[in-house]
Amino acid sequence: MMAMSQGALMGIDVGTSGVKVVVIDRGGRTLGQATVGYEVSQPQPLFAEQNPEDWWEATCAAIRLALGRSGLGGEDIAAVGLTGQMHSLVTLDASGAVVRPAILWSDQRTEAECAEIHERVGFEQTIEWVANPALTNFTATKLLWVRQHEPDLYARIRHVLLPKDYIRYRLTGEFATDVSDASGTLWFDVKHRRWSDEMVAALEVPKDWLPRVYESPEVSGRVSEGAAAKTGLRAGTPVAAGGGDQAAGAVGNGIVRKGAVSSTIGTSGVVFAHADEIVRDEKGRLHTFCHAVPGKWHVMAVTQSAGGSLQWFRNQFADAERAVAAQTGRDVYDLLGEEARRVPAGSEGLVFLPYLMGERTPHLDPQAKGVFFGITARHERAHFVRAIMEGVAFSLRDGLQLMEDLELPVEEIRVSGGGAKSDVWREIQAGVFGRPVVAIAANEGPAFGAAILASVAANVFSDVLTAVDAWVSVESTTEPVAADRAAYEEAYRVYRALYPALKSIYRANG
Repeated sequence: MMAMSQGALMGIDVGTSGVKVVVIDRGGRTLGQATVGYEVSQPQPLFAEQNPEDWWEATCAAIRLALGRSGLGGEDIAAVGLTGQMHSLVTLDASGAVVRPAILWSDQRTEAECAEIHERVGFEQTIEWVANPALTNFTATKLLWVRQHEPDLYARIRHVLLPKDYIRYRLTGEFATDVSDASGTLWFDVKHRRWSDEMVAALEVPKDWLPRVYESPEVSGRVSEGAAAKTGLRAGTPVAAGGGDQAAGAVGNGIVRKGAVSSTIGTSGVVFAHADEIVRDEKGRLHTFCHAVPGKWHVMAVTQSAGGSLQWFRNQFADAERAVAAQTGRDVYDLLGEEARRVPAGSEGLVFLPYLMGERTPHLDPQAKGVFFGITARHERAHFVRAIMEGVAFSLRDGLQLMEDLELPVEEIRVSGGGAKSDVWREIQAGVFGRPVVAIAANEGPAFGAAILASVAANVFSDVLTAVDAWVSVESTTEPVAADRAAYEEAYRVYRALYPALKSIYRANG
């Protein structure tokens, strides 16, 4: 038997703002971690792109940093698990070279392609085949855009991958994905956990462009000699199929049984519910994907700009807090949270719609825009900070309500992402949801879930549920404050009325 520090597991998260790598021992403890960042390019309005080579270089650097901080060598890693941003389109030519920059999940250029898919296939038939409607975020719409607008580049394409799967290709030479990430492409038969021959044919995509599909804890390949030289990993190290960031994050948060729900505030916001059987929203407001737990599914509500809304405020209006943070070493978001705490629940009538990048749940409207409503002379900067945090929580509550409408049980809500690290945002979520929210001890996010999947691939555990039970534990519970309930309910009532009132104006102004 290896010592606890040997045979460790590695999780790699190819995120939107950077790659995070964690090294976890067999007791579930973090030995080392590292994050290496990169930028998002926005060459035109609605566009969002990245160079996949930047992901690879950042991954190599982060692996070496995490290994160094853990005190381990590549030979001590029993298996690697992968996760990353979903939906983003990576195109490769016959030699495996990148054809064009990756079109990201947050890119909103494909509204016309969504309409084309629904016209060609039908809205209801699309949901019947792939369990979800065509949305601007989904991979298939992005490939259609390339075909229609960049035919010379399209002619070179021979492989289509998702971000974490590009890293897998660079690590192992294998073209592969997992069922959870494949579910977000619009080419995947979510019910039967395989590529949809009907949708692939309807959209005229060569099926041999699509990668082989695995269940998330399965071994999908092994680290090549070339990748070993770049990363410091041992050649031959098994690489688990992994999962999309939401599914992997849910595994790391313990959302692996019926009744378990998570509320995650990262760049986007997600309410995520485990399902033992496939559950579909026939109106397409909720996503239904395969879970990273083999044979299970999940239902997901998405807020496009959750933490992204507070990040926007920080970048545009928080020069004073950034200066204090630079002088004191404190986190800018902690300073903003302290300001928000000084404002009462409901932000004294100031309401924020967090639609800075359109909105998915429940509106499916890429034209939706952010709004501050109810501004008066008494409102100060701190009110705007709190209103942003409350507006994000209201959007997540919309998703929770839809899940309950579909009779999905909500027995426990676990919070994660930046929203879990902030005391005030946890309190706001508990108050807006009207329920206790639970935070777990681990804070490594989807990378931790990827390491759990790697532990199953390495036979440290027999299955995902056993691994979760061993590694995931509750750290704290935040209760709603009864005295705040009326203020939150009134603010939520106003919030719910604003989008219908503004929808026609959004359309008129593009």
